[in-house]
Amino acid sequence: MTETRPDTPRLASLTPREEEVLAHLAQGHTYRIIARRMGLSPHTVDTYVRRLRGKTGSVNRTQLAHLAFQLGYGPGY
Repeated sequence: MTETRPDTPRLASLTPREEEVLAHLAQGHTYRIIARRMGLSPHTVDTYVRRLRGKTGSVNRTQLAHLAFQLGYGPGY
């Protein structure tokens, strides 16, 4: 039986675009670079990041990027 920690984020609810932004964050990309690569505005990237922080319980972008890297969204994703 697998135990779930109470602070484990609910990643099943992430959209494919949110996962893509998460992967870019784990690779250390800026909002501007993420926006350019995904064909979005930096404002839209910021919106995705705020949604990701809400869904994962991350307090800031650094914590979110760390979580993304731990989940395997780093280089080579």
